[in-house]
Amino acid sequence: MLVSTFAHIQLLKNALARQIDGAFIPPTMTSLSEYIRQLPPDGATATAASERLMSLYADLRQHAWLKKLFSARRNTDLLPLAEILLALSDELTQAMLPSLKASPDAGYARWQAALEQLSPVARNLLSDETQLVWTIWKSQLDASDANVIRYAQMMRLVQQVEHIQQPLFWISPVAPDAMEQAFLDAYGARQALTVLTLDWHAHSVHSTYAAAWPEMLVDEMDSAALSLATPPGLKLHAAQNMEAEARAGAQTVIDWLQQGKTNIAIVAQDRVVARRIRALLERAQIVVADETGWKLSTTRAASAIAAWLELVAARAETVGLLDFLKSPFVFADMADKAELVMVSEIALQRAKVLSGWEAVSDALTAAPAAQKMMTLLAQQAAGFTGRKTLCEWIAATQQMLVTLGMRDALQADAAGAQLLQLLQDVAQDCVQVGHTFSFAEWRAFLNLQLEAKAFVQVNQDKRVVMLPLNGARLRSFDAVLLVGADAEHLPSQPMETLFFANVVRRELGLATRESRQRQQLRDVTELLSANDCVVLSWQAHKNGEPNPVSPWIERLELCLARACLAPLAKHEVQIAPRHLQPTPVLMPAPAAPQLLPQKLSASGYNSLVACPYQFFATRMLGLSGIDDVSDMPEKRDYGDWLHKILAQFHQTLQEAPVPLAERAPLLQQISDRIFAHELDKSAAALGYYARWQKAMPAYLEWIAERESQGWHFVLGEEKFEKLLRWEDGEIVLHGRVDRMDENASGERAVLDYKSTNQGALRDKLRQGEDHQLPFYGLLSGTALSAALYVPLEATRDKIKEVEAPDYEVWQQNLEEQIVRNMQAITHGAPLPATGPEPVCQYCDVRGLCRKGAW
Repeated sequence: MLVSTFAHIQLLKNALARQIDGAFIPPTMTSLSEYIRQLPPDGATATAASERLMSLYADLRQHAWLKKLFSARRNTDLLPLAEILLALSDELTQAMLPSLKASPDAGYARWQAALEQLSPVARNLLSDETQLVWTIWKSQLDASDANVIRYAQMMRLVQQVEHIQQPLFWISPVAPDAMEQAFLDAYGARQALTVLTLDWHAHSVHSTYAAAWPEMLVDEMDSAALSLATPPGLKLHAAQNMEAEARAGAQTVIDWLQQGKTNIAIVAQDRVVARRIRALLERAQIVVADETGWKLSTTRAASAIAAWLELVAARAETVGLLDFLKSPFVFADMADKAELVMVSEIALQRAKVLSGWEAVSDALTAAPAAQKMMTLLAQQAAGFTGRKTLCEWIAATQQMLVTLGMRDALQADAAGAQLLQLLQDVAQDCVQVGHTFSFAEWRAFLNLQLEAKAFVQVNQDKRVVMLPLNGARLRSFDAVLLVGADAEHLPSQPMETLFFANVVRRELGLATRESRQRQQLRDVTELLSANDCVVLSWQAHKNGEPNPVSPWIERLELCLARACLAPLAKHEVQIAPRHLQPTPVLMPAPAAPQLLPQKLSASGYNSLVACPYQFFATRMLGLSGIDDVSDMPEKRDYGDWLHKILAQFHQTLQEAPVPLAERAPLLQQISDRIFAHELDKSAAALGYYARWQKAMPAYLEWIAERESQGWHFVLGEEKFEKLLRWEDGEIVLHGRVDRMDENASGERAVLDYKSTNQGALRDKLRQGEDHQLPFYGLLSGTALSAALYVPLEATRDKIKEVEAPDYEVWQQNLEEQIVRNMQAITHGAPLPATGPEPVCQYCDVRGLCRKGAW
C-alpha cells in the first residue's frame, strides 16, 4: 500500500484497525520514495541540486547575450534564472520522460505542437527564450538527472514483481503525474492494482459545494437535482485588522482546548497572521507544532551568517559591525563580550568612524582588548576575497565560524545545527564543481540555499498543529481554523511562469494557473467535507481600506442565498475580561544625597536648572544615551571644528604677530586643513565648510575692530577647576573656557563661541536660563570685567559680540544658587521631572521619567 506521505501511514493503520476491530497483521505500508530506497543499489548517482545549480550558472555567466536578454546588470542576477531553468527542466522531465522513453522523437514533436499554440508574433519574440529552455532541458536529460534515475528505479520496481504475486494499492488525494501514471500502468499490466483517489464526480461531493464551485468537478452537474443545505459546521469570522484576527484565532484555539478537543489544525493561508497566533498561544503556554516550518533564512542563526556576509561586503560598516557583534552566536564564549562591544560602540561613535577595518582599529587604540577583537574580525574578513571554488568558500566560512566562536553556539541551536549541516551537505555535493566564484556569487548562492531550506522545529505536543492547506489532505481534525480567507490569500497568488504562457504549459502537460487553482479549490472542499468544525477568518480591513473575502466564499454564500437557505454562521469570539488593579503613575521625584557628584560643569548645572530629574539620571546615576553612528555631521560637530580652527589661529597669532593682510590666508590654511580631514570622512561636511567660508571675512574684521579697542587674545580652550565650599560640603567646578581676552588696563573678559547668529544669542541671554558665562567667571579665579557670546555667523556681513549685562551680580547670584541647590540635594531634597516640553523633546532619559504616563 503506497501513500503520499509518512503522516498518512499511521492514519491508514488506525483506519484499518477501526474497521477490523481486532488484532491484525497490517500490509506493507510505505511511500513511493521509501519503496524505491528499498531497491538494491544499481550504481546510478544523481547530481546534487546545488551542484546542478552552480554548474549551470557557471555556463550561463559566460554568455553576454543572456545578461542582455534578461536585463541582468551583474553575473549574480543570472543565479535565480539558473534556478528557474532547472525547475522548469524538472517539470518537463516529469511530464514528458515517459513519452520520450516510448518514442525518442515524440518529445520534440510535442514541443513544437505546444509552441504552435502561440501566435506567430509571440513565437518570434520568444524564440530565444524557448530555444534556451529546450537546450537546457536536453542538457539535463542524462544518466545523472535525479528524475531520470527515479523513473528508471520505478520501472525496476515493476520488473522486481514480474514473477511474484504482490498486489498494489495506490492511495493518493491527487491524480498521479505522468511518471507515476506510467509506473501504475506498467505495474497494473503485471499485478493486481487498485488506485484509490478522491472522487470528484458531482454525486460524491457535498451538494452545496458542488453547486457553488462546479469547476472542481470532473463531470457535468444537474443543478436541478441537487438538494442544497447550509453546511452546519462551517463558520466565518471577519476581523477588523490583523491583530484582531490573531487574537480571535488564538482565543478560538484556547476555547477548543478547554472544550476537550485534542486534535486542532491551524491552516496558514496568511503566514503573517498565523505566526502572530502562534506567538499569542505560546504566551498562553500552548505549544504549536508547525509542520510547515519557516525559511531557514529567517532564523537567528541564519541572520548571524547574513550579517557576517554583509559586514565583509560593506568593509566593516560600523552599524553592521556592531549588529554582528551583538549576535548571541558571535564570541559566545567570551566572558567580557558585552563590555567590549559597549566600549567599541562608544569609541566608534565618538570617532565618527563609518567603515573600514583600519579606521575601526585606530579608533580603539585606547582599548587594546576591543582592538584585538576587531583585528580578529579583520583577519577573517581578509579570507573572503578573490575567487574560490564552492568547497573553498565553505572551508573559509567554517574557519570563520570556529575562529569567532560561533560554531559551538550554532551547534547548540536547533536552526544553527541545521545550518551547519547544510554547509556540510553542500561541501559534499559540490566536490566535482571545479568552477571558481567571486564573493558576491558565493553570497548569492548561500542566500538561495537558506531561502530554499525550511526549518521545522521538533515538537512532541501535537494537540495544535499548523500546516498549509495541502497538508490537510486525507486528514481530519476535531476543529480547523483557516486564517487568511480573503481574496489575497484564497486562492493563493499565482506563481510566475516564465518563458511559457499557460496555453503552452497545458499542451506540454505542465501545471497551469487554472490547474493549480482547481486543485486548491478541491483542497478547500476536502477540508470542509472532512471536518465537522471549521472556522474561516480574514481581515475585513487592511491599511484602512476594505479587504474583500475570498471569491470562493462569496460564491458559496450567493449559492445559499439563491436557494433561500440560512447563511453561513458567524463565529463569535469572547475574550474573557481581566480586572486589573489601577496603580496611578506619579511624577518621579527621587532623593539621593549619597549620589551628589564630586564635580559640576556648566552643562551639568544647566541640566539641573532645566530638569532636576534629568540631572539625577545623567549626572548622579551616570546614565547617558549612545548616539547612532551617522555619516551626516551635526551642528555640534561644526562647532567643534570651529573651536579647533580658532584655537590654532589665535595661538599662532599669539606666538608671532601676523600683519592684518596675511591673516586671511593663515585662517584659510588652518580651515582647509581641519575641513580636509572631515571631508575625507564625509562629503556632507562640505555644506558647513561653505558656511564658514562666508563668515570668515566678518570674523577677521571683528578681530581687527576688537584689537583697535585695546583687547588681545590671552588663552583659549583651557581647562579650569575651582573648589566651591559651604558649611557642610564642597564640590569642584570644572570646565573648558573657549577664550579669554585682556586689555591694556589688565582687565580680562571671557568669550564663548557660538555657531549661531547675534539675534539668537540675545534671546538666549534674555531668557536667563543658560548659566555658562557666569559659570566660567566662577572658574577663572581672577576678576572678569565682562563676558561675551561671539556669534560665528554673520548678520548683514558683520559679526558683533553679545555682552552679558550685570556680569558680576550674575556671578554672585549663580554661586549662591549652586551652593543652595547642592545643599538641598545633600539634605535629601527631591529631584522631580519638572522639565518643560522643549527640554523633554531632546532629553535622553525621557523613557526613564515616563513623562506622558503621569
